Amino acid sequence: MIDIKELRANLIEIAEKLKRRGFNLDVERFQALEKQRKELQTQTQALQAKRNANAKLVGQAKAAGKDIEPLLKDIELLGDELKANEQFLTDVQDQLNDIVWAIPNILHKSVPDGLSEEDNAEIRRWGEPKKFDFTPKDHVDLGTQLGWMDFETATKISGSRFVVLYGPLSRMHRALIQFMLDVHTKEHGYQEVYVPYMVNKDSLFGTGQLPKFAEDQFNIKGEQGFFLIPTAEVPVTNIVRGELLNAKELPKKFVCHTPCFRSEAGSYGKDTRGMIRQHQFEKVELVKIVDSETSYDELESLTHNAETILQKLELPYRVVALCAGDVGFSSAKTYDLEVWLPGQNKYREISSCSNFEAFQARRMQARWRNLKTGKNELVHTLNGSGLAVGRTLIAVMENHQDAEGNIHVPAALQPYLDGETVLR
Repeated sequence: MIDIKELRANLIEIAEKLKRRGFNLDVERFQALEKQRKELQTQTQALQAKRNANAKLVGQAKAAGKDIEPLLKDIELLGDELKANEQFLTDVQDQLNDIVWAIPNILHKSVPDGLSEEDNAEIRRWGEPKKFDFTPKDHVDLGTQLGWMDFETATKISGSRFVVLYGPLSRMHRALIQFMLDVHTKEHGYQEVYVPYMVNKDSLFGTGQLPKFAEDQFNIKGEQGFFLIPTAEVPVTNIVRGELLNAKELPKKFVCHTPCFRSEAGSYGKDTRGMIRQHQFEKVELVKIVDSETSYDELESLTHNAETILQKLELPYRVVALCAGDVGFSSAKTYDLEVWLPGQNKYREISSCSNFEAFQARRMQARWRNLKTGKNELVHTLNGSGLAVGRTLIAVMENHQDAEGNIHVPAALQPYLDGETVLR
């Protein structure tokens, strides 16, 4: 969340900045609640002081042998008034929290203006989409034709937006995970971590999924209050929740493979064919915990780390900077990597690489000791997919197919499939 002190001091300026996102902050309501909060705080402090003073008078009157009943009655009445005042103050503070928690991050000045994905700015491209001498198939036709991709059985088992993979495709899916982890740990210096796939409310609040995006989460019914993770970003970033880090510990670089579970609320009718948008999918996630001075350099390197996987797999892609209206709630700046899918004849997102600055850290109270200033400061958090495994599988299938419907294995992946050059 944004700094409440900064919000109070620069309310109008912040409201103007938020308009870039298409977010309208209710300035008048915030100001009215702030005025009420200040008045209630003043009244509460005055009542507390009066009650404490009366308590001292009781002791003095008792020592002097005077009747203390009137004083005790006054203290009781003050206690009732104080309790009511404190409840009013709590209610007002809850309303202010609801406003603050719903405010998205302030965008970095380099984020391009725009309202939707049509306004995103292309930064660069890598690779040329292959020119086929036949009509390329999409992953659904390829996978079902080979008998290795089964949506009907998955629907029987669970419902729509699930898949069952068999044999070679299942092996390639597993190989892609191992390949990504090896590249990021051995070449890019990330520390691999294994984390829980269920988290509590505090973790989801810390990274910004709660309370705003509650309907997007799979809430496990039961007294534990667990949620299935929508991405490894949640448990991995929360490793530093409530921690004070030594300057020598930064940057922290984590890589983690997990399944991801999303309700896809609001996506009815979108990408209903195939594996593009599912309730359960795998992802290799990159997370960085850094200081404020280096976070934008770290965003560039994290993005290049994710790009490396696409390059090694010989998959054409482009990098786009998301415009103001398309940047996610918690992010200050985001690059999307979009891989070319011949079956759809378009680029599709395969990774989002974001700098959240101190937005998540403030919610998590994750800090580091700045030796230059001698002060404890909020860390900056970053993450990005390195990559989404299912979509990478799709991209390999579609870009490396031949006219007979065979799927050729990129050279970098062959060692993970016993040297096979074609899926069999």
